[in-house]
Amino acid sequence: MTQLRTNEFIAPPECPVFEPSWEEFADPFTYINKIRPIAEKTGICKVRPPKGWQPPFACDVDSLHFTPRIQRLNELEAQTRVKLNFLDQIAKFWELQGCTLKIPHVERKILDLYQLNKLVNNERGFDAVCRERRWSKIALKMGFAPGKAIGSHLRSHYERILYPYNLFQTGANLLKPTLTNDTKDTDYIPHDLPQRQSVQPLETCSIARRAKRMRAEVGCMKTVTEEDCENRPNLRRRMGSYVAKPEPQAGKLCPLAKLSLCLSPQVDQYMCLVCGSGSEENRLLLCDGCDDSYHTFCLIPPLHDVPKGDWRCPKCLAQECCKPQVAFGFEQAGRDYSLRTFGDMADSFKSDYFNMPVHMVPTELVEKEFWRLVSTIEEDVTVEYGADIASKEFGSGFPIRGGRFQVSPEDEDYLSSGWNLNNMPVMDSSVLTHITADICGMKLPWLYVGMCFSSFCWHIEDHWSYSINYLHWGEPKTWYGVPGYAAEKLEWVMRKLAPELFESQPDLLHQLVTIMNPNTLMNHGVPVYRTNQCSGEFVITFPRAYHSGFNQGFNFAEAVNFCTMDWMPMGRMCVDHYRQLNRYCVFSHDEMVCKMASKADTTMDVALASAVQRDMTVMLQEEDKLRDKVSKMGVQRSQQAEYDLLPDEERQCSKCRTTCYLSALTCPCSPGQLVCLHHAHDLCSCTSSKLTLNYRFTMAELYPMMEAVTLRAESYTYWVSHVSDILEAKQDKKKLRSLVVEAEVKRFPQSDLLRQLRTVTLDAEKCAVVAQQLLIGKRQTRYRSGGRKSQSQNLLTVEELRSFVRQLHNLPCSIRQAPLLKDLLTRVDDFQQSSEQLLYDEAPSPAALQGLLDVSLGLDVELPQLALLRERLEQARWLDGVKGASVRPHSLCLDTMRRLIDQGVGLAPHGSVERAMARLQELLTMSEHWEERALRLMEARPRHCVETLVEALQEVASIPAYLPNCLLLKDTVDQAKDWLQEAETLQLGGRIPVLDTLTELVSRAKAIPVWLDPLARLDSLVFDVQAWKESAAKTFLMKNSTYSLLEVLCPRCEAGTGPQKSKYKRAKDAAQCSERNSARLDCLSDVERALSESKDSASAMATLAEVRQKEMESLLALRASNESKLLLAGDCGALRVCVCHKAPSGAMLQCELCRDAFHRSCVLGSNQDPLPNQAWVCPQCQLSEKPPLDRVLPLLASLQRIRVRLPEGDALRFLIERTVRWQHRVQQASAEVGQGVAHQCIPLQGLSPELEELMVEGFLLQVTLPETQQLYRSLLIKLDPRHHHHTDTCPKKEAVNGKRTKRHMEEEGSERKDKAKKPRKKKPKLNKERSQEAKGTCSPTATHSDLSLSDSDEDFTLCAAPWCREPEGKQVNWVQCDGSCQQWFHQVCVGVSAEQAEKEDYICISCTQPDHTRE
Repeated sequence: MTQLRTNEFIAPPECPVFEPSWEEFADPFTYINKIRPIAEKTGICKVRPPKGWQPPFACDVDSLHFTPRIQRLNELEAQTRVKLNFLDQIAKFWELQGCTLKIPHVERKILDLYQLNKLVNNERGFDAVCRERRWSKIALKMGFAPGKAIGSHLRSHYERILYPYNLFQTGANLLKPTLTNDTKDTDYIPHDLPQRQSVQPLETCSIARRAKRMRAEVGCMKTVTEEDCENRPNLRRRMGSYVAKPEPQAGKLCPLAKLSLCLSPQVDQYMCLVCGSGSEENRLLLCDGCDDSYHTFCLIPPLHDVPKGDWRCPKCLAQECCKPQVAFGFEQAGRDYSLRTFGDMADSFKSDYFNMPVHMVPTELVEKEFWRLVSTIEEDVTVEYGADIASKEFGSGFPIRGGRFQVSPEDEDYLSSGWNLNNMPVMDSSVLTHITADICGMKLPWLYVGMCFSSFCWHIEDHWSYSINYLHWGEPKTWYGVPGYAAEKLEWVMRKLAPELFESQPDLLHQLVTIMNPNTLMNHGVPVYRTNQCSGEFVITFPRAYHSGFNQGFNFAEAVNFCTMDWMPMGRMCVDHYRQLNRYCVFSHDEMVCKMASKADTTMDVALASAVQRDMTVMLQEEDKLRDKVSKMGVQRSQQAEYDLLPDEERQCSKCRTTCYLSALTCPCSPGQLVCLHHAHDLCSCTSSKLTLNYRFTMAELYPMMEAVTLRAESYTYWVSHVSDILEAKQDKKKLRSLVVEAEVKRFPQSDLLRQLRTVTLDAEKCAVVAQQLLIGKRQTRYRSGGRKSQSQNLLTVEELRSFVRQLHNLPCSIRQAPLLKDLLTRVDDFQQSSEQLLYDEAPSPAALQGLLDVSLGLDVELPQLALLRERLEQARWLDGVKGASVRPHSLCLDTMRRLIDQGVGLAPHGSVERAMARLQELLTMSEHWEERALRLMEARPRHCVETLVEALQEVASIPAYLPNCLLLKDTVDQAKDWLQEAETLQLGGRIPVLDTLTELVSRAKAIPVWLDPLARLDSLVFDVQAWKESAAKTFLMKNSTYSLLEVLCPRCEAGTGPQKSKYKRAKDAAQCSERNSARLDCLSDVERALSESKDSASAMATLAEVRQKEMESLLALRASNESKLLLAGDCGALRVCVCHKAPSGAMLQCELCRDAFHRSCVLGSNQDPLPNQAWVCPQCQLSEKPPLDRVLPLLASLQRIRVRLPEGDALRFLIERTVRWQHRVQQASAEVGQGVAHQCIPLQGLSPELEELMVEGFLLQVTLPETQQLYRSLLIKLDPRHHHHTDTCPKKEAVNGKRTKRHMEEEGSERKDKAKKPRKKKPKLNKERSQEAKGTCSPTATHSDLSLSDSDEDFTLCAAPWCREPEGKQVNWVQCDGSCQQWFHQVCVGVSAEQAEKEDYICISCTQPDHTRE
């Protein structure tokens, strides 16, 4: 059967958990007294010992055997037990009628018959509910949904099952009831609670801890022997288990029982009790309860057949159903357990129940399942609990002196520890130490061995004492506690919700057999707290604090009681409460007080003496009143009784069961019985004169005892009074300190008053110190920036200062600094008012904020406005920084914006800050966008044109920020515009650009990330120039030559420079030359600079002519120097010649150019030995390969097409012009060769200055010319006729045909092609006459010597080139200038191929250089 669905269990709030330090843990009673103000508000608390406090487990695991209690969980809960009792009564009623009770189902759940019966009774019974049609209302109250006709089903079930029982309870005469069951109904198995009562534990102690539980009184039993049954075979007894039946108690029979007994009290054993006849024995029915006989036809209604089940006569039915409920208790288990076997059973139960290892089951799950099980009647879960095991018999879990457990030396401190539960009850601070008897559970610990779900029910400790529980090991124990002030509230709630239980057991809550769901109690206003006690933890319960709980699994705990001096008033209240409940006392409170008073003059603590004095005053006043009352009753007899020598059982009041000590009344008519003076009228019916007053002390003896206690506590009382007076009047704080010193010297107890006095004294001293510090400024000052204070300093807040000023006024002493502190408070108030006004301003200035913060430096108080002021100061400074950066946009870079934003993020939120942040963030976003875009524009491939970048710059111009990339973009655009302008000027200027200018322009253009249209053309032009220079270098420079192309082509500035002059030296010379006057041409760098700076070719040619003149002068001087050196040297050993600078030795070679002598070994490999009729030039004078002129002329022609001026080009042009002029001079000088020449040795010597200059210049030319060797041989032959024999017989012919021979050799070596004809598209070829005329009139190369004659049949035509080579052959190709001169040139003379002449226009050098005039 299920009850109404309840909500899931909600755990109550946690109780306080304390973790004392080692110093606090040293004295348990001091610490408990310290935490009592907090812990007693929740009733229970948990104490975790300091880490390292782990007492050894001293109990012998193998020898400990115990018999646990059996606990059926759903019988523990009060409301569930009421339902079970009701269902058992219903089942028993129907069982006695021969029927089996089955619980019906409604809406797929078992019907709650108890609730249904209760609701119907509340509605004034079955008839009233039917008459007023309230079954639907009852269905709603039971939780069924409306509109499903549930009410009719409930009526049917009530009428079928409960209505006959309720009619029987009213005493109505019923017809034989019948019980029909549905096949879906559930069989109900009775719990038979009265048949399973607890077996009382053995009382191994002299005084039992708990009050004895109610025992059922056993009446007269009527026994039917087995022989009687055998002699009456026709009688049927269906219930063989009922052998002995108790008689009903007198005065407690229900109406039916009385009716049945009145029928015939004296009936024959074999006669029908109705008709009185013994006939028709086969119709005679024997009752299975009392063995009375009834005819089946005499019953009302008559029975047609003998019942198949057990049958009860009307008398037995009335007796069984009207029996009072027996007090509920726990059964003892049928087996004995050791600690190991119980643990195995407990672990097996838990793991099987939850289907997981015991250590993995969450405590929350166990808690919810426990409260579910105790609240259901469908599931019967039974557990066992080893509770109240006496440690005196089996040994404590803590080590004790003289025990069987051997304590190691490092654990000996646990023997005397105050937290050892064997020591705590008997310590000097515990009141129980004055009780001589050993009380199991109170002075001697009890042991508890638990398993999962085993529980301890709601209860309070005996005499409302403290209790302490220590969990030695095992799984946690869950506790629930109710504070002492709510004890009566809990009792009222339980009586209200389960009144049936309290009717049979008024002291039910003292029996530890009933629990109730904490949620139910909390719903009725009872405060409940919980905790989980783990191993190694203490749980303390406070006076009159109800507590209960259950075990999470197998564990071992130990508990004991203790009482402190603050408990004594509560203990006396408990005795009065027990007297009202007629409950046994565990010990006599009055006896304990008197024993404490007897020791007042020796060892009693003054605090305890004060507490005893107060309690004893109440005791004596009450005793005096009671004795006076008894005396007024007429009791005259009295005698002294040694009640402290009697056991408690012999001096208990027969009425209230209170243990008597000071006095009691006895009567001779009732030996062995006595009553306390509170129940003087309840002893017997005798007159008061027969009663005897038994007393332990006379009043005259009691008052001196109290006087002794008073004297002991007098000093403390006087001190307390003095302290109270001091605290009420304002006096000097020194008096407060003297009272504290007095309490310490006299060892007064650590009472609340002493603590208050110490607190007040300490506060007064602290106030004086703090006031002095606040006034003289000795406290640490704040930091200058923003008024911050040291983190290690704790300043008073304004409210604390205000409270501090009030505290100074309220202190029971005067502080001279109070007025000054009041002034400080006034200044603080002014500061706060100014702060509020400044903080209200939307944009306060940093100076004002800083000034206010500076004012706060003089206020040594924790000002709450300081944080806001510092925030606003930071905000104001930041806003100023933002404003200043915005005013100077040229310095507002991205890093500055990011830094400002980062600083702004750390600021407290404010409207002005957020607006500035928004503007700054927007500016940063825009700036970053344009910075990235500008970078992309400059890095774009292909590059953007200038117009695109200008458009972007127009958009950027409106951004007030410093943007490096955008500025770089602007510079780039400016550079591009400047470059385009320069390029345009260069192209439109009409001058041929210089290479350096062009190269510098191209290099600058490549560095500009902009698309420049002229760049490709100019770059191609530079490339062509570089290609030309490479071609020229290959033509002129020797392999691995150390000379540059310009150095080879230009006339030498200094004669005699050779390879031995290193590049480093030449570079040094160049550097030196650069420092000289620009007009001087002393080195190659000067010449190169002059050529680069020349405006046109004419100036360049003039410069080179000047250099040529210097070259000729320096070389002629060198020749003269070398010749004189060789001729004038008398001692050849001192002479230094050759590249090795050594003396001449062996056959020497003399250079025809520099006239210096050289060793053959030194110059071997530089030049071969001179061939016959050929001049030999030293390596220093041999600068280049000296290519033939026909290889040089194309270079000049290609350079003319490129239309770029460069120093090398000017030098090449000068070289060609110099060569042509030299050729003309050679032709003119041919006729003069041999005039005035004396015979000299080789090399040539004795030449005229003109011939020598001509010969030297021929050797200086970097072009191979046949005229050079022809001139040299001619001079050689003329100077030395002996050379004629080694040559042809016709020297003239050889000389004349030399050029032709050379031409033919070149043609054969190069496999000359067929000569191309003159291009057809050009103008017609000039006729011979015109050519001769032009040649005779215009050609500068016309000669009158035979050296220029040709033996071929080729037409003699005139070429306009000044360096005409006069080509020979059957067909000579010509080309006409397409410029302004319209002159004709040999293609070979101007370096133009036939293909180029056919496809391209040709412009001669004269037309390309209009400003150049030929020398």
